[in-house]
Amino acid sequence: MDRLIITGGKRLSGEVQISGAKNAALPLMASTILCKGETVLSNIPKLKDIMTMSEVLANMGAGISVVEGNCLRINTDSLINREAPYELVKTMRASVLTLGPMVARFGCAKVSLPGGCAIGARPINLHLMGLEKMGAKITLSQGYVVAKAKRLKGATIYCDISTVTGTENLMMAAALAKGRTIIENAAREPEVEDLANSLIKMGAKISGAGSTVIEIEGVDELRPINYTIIPDRIETGTFITIAGITGSNILIKNSRYDHIAAIAEKLRETGIIITEEGDALRVIGPPIGTLQPADVRTMPFPGFPTDMQAQFIALTSMASGTSIVRETIFENRYMHVAELKRMGANIEIEDNIATVRGVQRLLGAPVMATDLRASASLVVAALAAEGETIIDRIYHLDRGYEKIEDKISNLGGDIRRVKGGRT
Repeated sequence: MDRLIITGGKRLSGEVQISGAKNAALPLMASTILCKGETVLSNIPKLKDIMTMSEVLANMGAGISVVEGNCLRINTDSLINREAPYELVKTMRASVLTLGPMVARFGCAKVSLPGGCAIGARPINLHLMGLEKMGAKITLSQGYVVAKAKRLKGATIYCDISTVTGTENLMMAAALAKGRTIIENAAREPEVEDLANSLIKMGAKISGAGSTVIEIEGVDELRPINYTIIPDRIETGTFITIAGITGSNILIKNSRYDHIAAIAEKLRETGIIITEEGDALRVIGPPIGTLQPADVRTMPFPGFPTDMQAQFIALTSMASGTSIVRETIFENRYMHVAELKRMGANIEIEDNIATVRGVQRLLGAPVMATDLRASASLVVAALAAEGETIIDRIYHLDRGYEKIEDKISNLGGDIRRVKGGRT
């Protein structure tokens, strides 16, 4: 099992290229099930979850090939298997995104209940409720969801809570359904809008993506396309916090400011300077010891994302004052706090509220990653800490950050990956 060894306390400088968004790439990969032919997806990040989704599609009979570095060719002419098995998807929630497309195109699907990071209950009941409203018969058997329908029919679906994967799954299913589907209280995240844009290019009739009401008029068939994935807004935010906590000057390339506006506005409160330079962001952290505290509440887009909460706590752990963080999305997303406290952070948790009292310095320590964004927060803290930090279980990190150690090294950070670690 790999680990990262980081010696902190260095100011960073230079340019970093943001990878394509994993959370946009995975639904787009699943959407290829909806049509025959070869789709080419560009700006695909090289991540464990991408490999897993490729294996899921290959198991169904798709032809998968990587070309020109970060382009992925997916040929769906010969999909013969209608199952996403547990063995392939037990570590990745996004497997459930194959459910809607398979039912829509083939009238049947069998998908393992999803796994992934253990950061709280994330049920798929809204996915299933929506498919049932569209005429699918849903059964649960031995850890699998089985869905059947001769042809899905348009319906009005109200989501009790804003669900990104639920909105994406239902939007893909509705693209080939008969009649009009309206998804109310739809998720507004950029990844949802990116999927809608790709489906429209495939021939789908979709309006309202990016708002809380999405309308889809079903069509008889879709066509394969060439499409470029949006940049990863959470990776962008993570590198902003890295620049902030280390007092560094970094140019973050391949960024979409409109996707990270809430992140940028909140991080500016801590004293970080963020300016747009074309499709890049110039980020300048304040002098060491002058970070300011800030309060934040996680919210669905366009609010401050839960996927930036851990990195924000790492950043404000060295602020000159007290910050209050309210986690409103997941009930078990403070597992990184215990590890940050091992490095000297002063953080108290009560229910869904974290009180972060800034300290003058963090100290390197052996720590353990517990989920994807917790891993990122430990990297952020380690880059500012005095001495050496060893981060174990970084397979979590590899699910969402492409070659992060190489990117940080190119900025002048002292970071290396080694084999072996605690289990």
